[in-house]
Amino acid sequence: MSERAAPLPEIDAEPMIGIIVAFIRSQLEQTGFSRLVVGLSGGVDSATVAYLGARAAGPDNLRAVLMPYRTSSPDSETDALQVVAALGCQSERIDITPMVEPMLALIRGEETLALQVRRGNVMARQRMIVLYDRSAAFDALVAGTGNKTEALLGYGTLHGDMASAFAPIGDLYKSQLRAVAGALGVPREILVKPPSADLWPGQTDEGELGATYHDLDRVLFALVDRRWTTERCTAAGLDPALVAWVAKRVARNEFKRQLPPVAKLSLRTPGIDHLYPRRRPGSRRGS
Repeated sequence: MSERAAPLPEIDAEPMIGIIVAFIRSQLEQTGFSRLVVGLSGGVDSATVAYLGARAAGPDNLRAVLMPYRTSSPDSETDALQVVAALGCQSERIDITPMVEPMLALIRGEETLALQVRRGNVMARQRMIVLYDRSAAFDALVAGTGNKTEALLGYGTLHGDMASAFAPIGDLYKSQLRAVAGALGVPREILVKPPSADLWPGQTDEGELGATYHDLDRVLFALVDRRWTTERCTAAGLDPALVAWVAKRVARNEFKRQLPPVAKLSLRTPGIDHLYPRRRPGSRRGS
């Protein structure tokens, strides 16, 4: 693959951090909240969001929730606790094993990848149930930890890790995220380890996707940001098979990036032509 083909632009991390911190503060102000909850996995995405949340709201207003399953890597928890110690934020550990096991007992069959994905979806959705419960207890917003690469590829669980009140790193490609994480001071152990959702032993993002984030992001940047056709991507030296696979996956997963469509029956329909800012006079948190 030519190094000159559709390069992913380098970002200046400090201005990006300032923009995201201001965005988080604006979301808190608009909705009338002052606190944040984040699911802390020990990976670079959630660690970055925790650091950004601590800057935006203050460590006392940030609660990190660790939600291991019985097969989760011990290193994930160790890395997550390192973030908690560095930030001085609140934290709690909630083992999702007894919550997940009854549902997993209903899922039977051979140990295929499809079955593993279904099991992973159960875990991801249970974690979001926990996070939203803790957000109610802490009177806080749930900060999303998904990045742009995952969103475009649909590499996430609908109503699981893709659910949140807002997505602070949702416009950063995975390859760009590390620059922001490094500038924030995220521990090196977290920066260099292979990305993994830790949904089953030995699982890695790049192994499951079948390509490196470096290559995926270059194709995505060409297709999405530059709006190149697949033919132009190939002519520029990008792998034709990967370009076709990425383009198909982005299109197939559009439904994950939008609210459910509503059948329009009246003059004003929620989500279509009955749209208002998140904070309104007369609402629970309105002024």
